[in-house]
Amino acid sequence: MIEWSEPHKMVRTAVQQFIQAEIVPNLDELEHGDTPPYDVLRKMIKTFGMDQMAKAQFEKMIEKEKAIAAGEAKEENSNDGAASMVGKGDEVAMTMIPMIELSKYCPGMVTAMGVSMGLGGGAIMSKGTLEQKERWGLDVITMKKVCSWAITEPGSGSDAFGSMKSVARRTEDGCYILNGSKTFITNGPYADVIIFICKLDEEGVAPRDRKILTFVLDTGMEGLTQSKPLRKMGIHSSPTGEVFLQDVKVGTDRLLGGSEDKQSRSGAKDTFTQERSGVCAMALGIVERCQELSIEYAKQRVQFGRPISEFQLIQSKLAEMEVARVNLQNLVFRFVEMAEQGKQMTLSEASASKLYSARTAVQVASEALQIHGGNGYMVEYRVEQMLRDARILQIYGGTDEIQVNAIAKDILSR
Repeated sequence: MIEWSEPHKMVRTAVQQFIQAEIVPNLDELEHGDTPPYDVLRKMIKTFGMDQMAKAQFEKMIEKEKAIAAGEAKEENSNDGAASMVGKGDEVAMTMIPMIELSKYCPGMVTAMGVSMGLGGGAIMSKGTLEQKERWGLDVITMKKVCSWAITEPGSGSDAFGSMKSVARRTEDGCYILNGSKTFITNGPYADVIIFICKLDEEGVAPRDRKILTFVLDTGMEGLTQSKPLRKMGIHSSPTGEVFLQDVKVGTDRLLGGSEDKQSRSGAKDTFTQERSGVCAMALGIVERCQELSIEYAKQRVQFGRPISEFQLIQSKLAEMEVARVNLQNLVFRFVEMAEQGKQMTLSEASASKLYSARTAVQVASEALQIHGGNGYMVEYRVEQMLRDARILQIYGGTDEIQVNAIAKDILSR
């Protein structure tokens, strides 16, 4: 893939029109965290029929799984997974286009939507039992219910599994008692459904080596507390909070996959690859917006009797922005083309893309602010928001340092 198709451009224009009508007029409320983003996201999902498409795919999947369970159809071999993804390029493109356009104004909204529908919904639909998919899946993937993905803890950070202290203890009646706390949880304050990742309390097994278990929780459960939104540097349109569990009793019906045997660290790691891939689309949106604002300002701002766009140093900055934009767009096209061919990035490839995208978004946003000078430091010119919002890309989904580590391990093992 080397360029957007005409249908892609039509969708992009429609998304841009929606953003100008529904988001830009309310940008200050969203940016300052006064208005949760979920109502406008639901309106966008409904406007573009994303909920109906998700529902149709959901019903098709459920029907097929029921046929397999009844012995009326055969289950596909896991080796056929890549082949089943052939021709999915348009589907990926139609997902990335709204991410790119939203990131030009509210990158936080992409985070809120991506974690709810992508990470949360993806975990349920890929790892859940048929009953779990029917119970929670459709509501989450259509965003009728908000979902959070709770893995990070106050003392863990990048060592998410090794330092994890949240535990699940087996009970005599075949249930589990959950205890622990999570922090920096996207959608945490408003989540209706929480994907809670913890360790099994296994006697005689070192804490770092204990089995990882994933549970699906509902807001309002006894012993479950969700904090108010935390104050932070950027992406204010993505509410972030803490989750606390004290002796929360759950049955195996809430154990994702229905069995401890179906639990693994690789399941959670798969979501890392997905999350890191999405950062590229967000970075492209931020870079495109910074470039637009910088070109417009450079043409209008006069210094020493000339528009600053005539100064070679400013031209150099603008040219570097274009190089960054082209590179990021080509990465997005690569994601789309790989999906079309039924291929998926390895963890190290996704890490390399995420590392480059995050660094590039921050660099371009910083240069955009520099072009604006003192005005760039002011809220009304918006570039300061782009810089604050871009900075999180180097932290969440794995820090830059973790991406470097993943890439190095891969190339040294060849």
